[in-house]
Amino acid sequence: MAAISRILRLALASAAAGVLIAAIALPAVGGAGVTVMSTTGALRLAPEELHEPPLPEKVTVLDATGKRIAQFYYQYRESVPLSKVSDIMKTAIIAVEDERFYQHGALDIEGTFRALMKNLQSGGVSEGGSSITQQYVKQVLFNQAKTKKEKEAATAPTFNRKLNELRHALAVEDKYTKDEILERYLNISYFGAGAYGIEAAAKRFFNKHASELNLVEAATLAGAVQNPNITDPNLGKEYRDRLLARRNLVLDVMQRAGKITAEEAAEAKKKKLGYKGWDISGGCEQSKYPYFCLYVQHEILSNEAFGKTAKERKEFLTRSGATIKTTLDPQMQQAADQAIRQYVRAGDKPVAAEALIVPGTGEIRAMAASRKFGTNKKKNESNYNLVADVAHGGGAGFQAGSTFKVFTLATALEEGMRFGDGINVGGGYRAASYDTFHNCKGERVGDPSHTVHNASGEGGGGFKTLQTGTWGSVNTFFMALEQKVGLCDVVKTAKRLGIKRADGKKLSEVETFTLGVNEMDPVTVASAYATFGARGEHCEPMAITAIVDRNGKTTEFKPSCKQVMEPEVADAVNNILSGVFTKGTMSGVGGIGRDAAGKTGTTDEYRAAWFAGYTPDLAAAVSLGDPRGSYKHPLRGVTIGGRYYPSVFGASISGPIWKQTMLKALADTDPTSFTNPDMSRFGGCRGSGCPKKPKEDRDGGRDRDDDRGPFGGDDDGPFDDGPFDDGPFGGGFGDRFGDRGR
Repeated sequence: MAAISRILRLALASAAAGVLIAAIALPAVGGAGVTVMSTTGALRLAPEELHEPPLPEKVTVLDATGKRIAQFYYQYRESVPLSKVSDIMKTAIIAVEDERFYQHGALDIEGTFRALMKNLQSGGVSEGGSSITQQYVKQVLFNQAKTKKEKEAATAPTFNRKLNELRHALAVEDKYTKDEILERYLNISYFGAGAYGIEAAAKRFFNKHASELNLVEAATLAGAVQNPNITDPNLGKEYRDRLLARRNLVLDVMQRAGKITAEEAAEAKKKKLGYKGWDISGGCEQSKYPYFCLYVQHEILSNEAFGKTAKERKEFLTRSGATIKTTLDPQMQQAADQAIRQYVRAGDKPVAAEALIVPGTGEIRAMAASRKFGTNKKKNESNYNLVADVAHGGGAGFQAGSTFKVFTLATALEEGMRFGDGINVGGGYRAASYDTFHNCKGERVGDPSHTVHNASGEGGGGFKTLQTGTWGSVNTFFMALEQKVGLCDVVKTAKRLGIKRADGKKLSEVETFTLGVNEMDPVTVASAYATFGARGEHCEPMAITAIVDRNGKTTEFKPSCKQVMEPEVADAVNNILSGVFTKGTMSGVGGIGRDAAGKTGTTDEYRAAWFAGYTPDLAAAVSLGDPRGSYKHPLRGVTIGGRYYPSVFGASISGPIWKQTMLKALADTDPTSFTNPDMSRFGGCRGSGCPKKPKEDRDGGRDRDDDRGPFGGDDDGPFDDGPFDDGPFGGGFGDRFGDRGR
């Protein structure tokens, strides 16, 4: 009789309220549906299926040890099952939002009638009276809205909207149990302070899991859900005061409902709000490893493996709830960070950047730079990825200088030259004609009007072998060697090893290609050099190892590797580049106590300084240059790390950074030796490649036991990167004659 009485009262009210009764009251009567007669005529209410797309959830990025290093989100949310929500939290939210939740259907008659009376008096919808099921439907529809107009329609105080919600609520009640509805409601609700869902709210407000919430905390969050925009504790004292009042109201409601005692309510009211403001900031600017984070972010946004369209990939990054497992090694990252800070300060105008990559897998272990990532120019922060290429959030990079000579060396060895084979060169090199060099299109790119000079310390020329020419980084020798083996072959070798410009443009195939006129980034250079450490197997740089979706399904990503060079050729390159530490430009810095190989690279007019080196276990490349523009701001007469440098060479700062990084990064790794070169193939010299005057280039090398051949030693001193890098004709000629130093 009581239920019939309520229905009659609602029916009477419908004569005045018309659609209001149909929109708010009627669903409480039926299960499958009900027909109502009012001043608007016949109206059929039947369950209408609700489309429930997955809730936007935060994406978490982990390092190789499983620790979080970054997170991305459209809405900060972590969905949890109802079993991981404390009982007192469930009690509090039901008490204040829908105390008869487990007794009624899609609509609570009593609550709706109470709201109806106030709404009739006000002439509109001034009180909701919605059940938890209806509130869930409203949240789902709001989340589905894409445009501003759609979002306004999803929350508009109209009877048509309420009617639509009721249709969906009927279907939801038929589809789910009450516990399932409550779980979905708690996970979709916004609690304020940027926290979506009960787990995120528990962490944001109280730095704990939803399963750990106590009475005071539960009442606070239950009070926040009604109107989180006016009780957001993150916005100031006025908002926190309103939230405190709401919390105490919830406690009163729980007491009246018999859920807690008067004593418990009074004791809880004495407690402070207790808002912790746990950090939920996302994006790479907040990451401890921002440059690696940027690499991962852009890898996802540009890789079709994470979505066919740009929109799909963005939604994956910010809404999917996935966990991204990466290759970053915290110990190696720390080693790189510390080494850079030892030599370059964050406030210095020049910036140092370093990438560490594993030979044989391509896994990026660390990405470090001397500047912090951010947008504050006054603090000298960088707003782009200093360690990577444009495709991964980077800039134009710096010309790589003589680090490119290794590709000419490798090409010569591939084409049959031996360690002792060499060329007689002078102190300057000039192409005989425009036909001297041809790019891979067959176009003439030689320039007989331009002379390349040796840097200081390279002497006036003479017979240089593959060994001595490399150890001394002799410009004229490598120009002649490139001419001998062919420019296009050198370009092809570089491309096989993954070389591409940092700015995404095509490689500049000019006669000074071997002197490093193309702009590079540390990741690309380290990846190329890692190929030698892996005995000719090139692996694409790799930052992501696995994706675990919100349902726990794991997708693993394997290294993408290809044998691009004979292992024996790589062994020969490794043998020659090992001498850089003992006979060449790094002899003043020294090695790392295990097999290692590398090459310095100082560009023309000291516009940039590089060192790239590797062991069989780890490769690294360090760049140093001024982001304001290397032509206008060369590394001459500069103070870096508190020390004044008249001019900066590859071995001045980049080489020591590399050494200190490798010593610490490999401290827990057992040394792995290079494979000895095949001396029957590469030892000695052959035919025209042998010196015409045996007395030249001999310093006892014939009886060395390190398999470096019979012509090691001469002209190899520590002055590869001398102060006259490429002489007076260096620089100022763009890519063709830009940076030709060592």
